[in-house]
Amino acid sequence: MALARRGRNPRTINYWPGFVDALSTLLMAIMFLLSVFVLAQFLLGREITGKDEVLNRLNSQINELTQLLALEKSGKQDLEDSLANLQASLAQSEGERSRLQSLLDEGAGSSEAANQKIGRLGSQLEAEQQVSARAMSQIELLNQQIAALRSQIAAIEGALQASEAKDEASQAKIADLGRRLNVALAQRVQELNRYRSDFFGRLREILSDRENIRIVGDRFVFQSEVLFSSGSSDLNPEGQAEMTKLAAALLDLAKEIPAEINWVLRVDGHTDNVPLSGAGRFKDNWELSSARATSVVKFLMSKGVPADRLVAAGFGEYQAIAEGESLEARAQNRRIELKLTEK
Repeated sequence: MALARRGRNPRTINYWPGFVDALSTLLMAIMFLLSVFVLAQFLLGREITGKDEVLNRLNSQINELTQLLALEKSGKQDLEDSLANLQASLAQSEGERSRLQSLLDEGAGSSEAANQKIGRLGSQLEAEQQVSARAMSQIELLNQQIAALRSQIAAIEGALQASEAKDEASQAKIADLGRRLNVALAQRVQELNRYRSDFFGRLREILSDRENIRIVGDRFVFQSEVLFSSGSSDLNPEGQAEMTKLAAALLDLAKEIPAEINWVLRVDGHTDNVPLSGAGRFKDNWELSSARATSVVKFLMSKGVPADRLVAAGFGEYQAIAEGESLEARAQNRRIELKLTEK
């Protein structure tokens, strides 16, 4: 029909090549954005994984430092208790020395024994003073270690805060890329819907004279009687003629759909709910519906439609579109449905 119109009006300007070029450029940009998103997702995933490992190591170090700090505090408390005991003992010794000195002054006869006792007490006092000095040095060392641990903990907390800030920035980038991906996918769905509409329009023009062929939603529906004899999965001559028209329309459309759109034509086989006897070629309606869908797919392949663009599925009687047991309802349920969709 397009050739006929061009023959009647040779001066009509053809905008289609420019539109196809623009569409191809748009799809290439979309693929580039998708590639950037995948790469960014991969890099961000690696960065986040590395940050998690660093955070785990830092948390482990904090736990170890906390345990060490608790041990150091416990040791410091023990030393402080020891120092208090030594100071109390020192005060007691000094009191005893004063008492003995007074006794020495009062009684000359006991001066020698008192001097000996004073000497022993002096030695004990000196030893206790040395122990007290060592305890004080240990307390000072513990205080320095505690200060160093606190500075390390502060540095670790700063690193954790910086890492959390980077993680929030990464999550924001991921959310933005996800939004862009959703927009790109929505555009691809719109493109496929447009080609699906063109496909159904062409089929409507080709098959408009048949009462048993209709469009229901996004599907093109053939009644089984148009394509097959009762209980058979072999296309009859009339069905082969209709499928030949379908293959021609599909091949023409395939030339226009960009390669970036991964489309397929799904062929669904359906039967009514009358059970098969099981003595024939097929045991049940499920096998019959699958065989009919496969027969249509193989015929389309024989007419040049690529196999990777076809899908066959059988549903038996389990996807009925008409309720009831009347002959009309069963006739509507015996059908072949075609749907142009994306893999």
